[in-house]
Amino acid sequence: MPHARPMILLDRLIDCFPERLHAFLKIDPSVPFFRPDNGVPAHIAIEYMVQACAAYVGVEAKNAGRLPKVGLLLGTRNFVAHQKWFCDGTELDVIADNVYRENDMGVFDCRVANVTNDDMLASARLTVYQPSQELDFENLDG
Repeated sequence: MPHARPMILLDRLIDCFPERLHAFLKIDPSVPFFRPDNGVPAHIAIEYMVQACAAYVGVEAKNAGRLPKVGLLLGTRNFVAHQKWFCDGTELDVIADNVYRENDMGVFDCRVANVTNDDMLASARLTVYQPSQELDFENLDG
């Protein structure tokens, strides 16, 4: 991912299969977006999911001997959070399942679950775009 700490939000990659990436993170006061009164707002799960998708295509590129490219989130469908906050000490599994990939476009079904009891905490379908040519973000006309 083109991010650097502290914006790399996933702690580690657990496994990567041909159609699935499994990552892990633990919520604690040192993670970005943590609020001492409640923890991390559940909508941040979208970024956890996006980073799992990015890790998936990054592993894919590395395995093919290529450098990873920049990707963009185009859309989020059916986002559901089953609680408002991820509390201090909660360990999270982040799963990204590759549903569809063609040319520069991809669709992933993603979910965030509690490691301790496997309760689903959030889920969404993400549409992502990875342009075949590098984008010059500094000189975009718009």
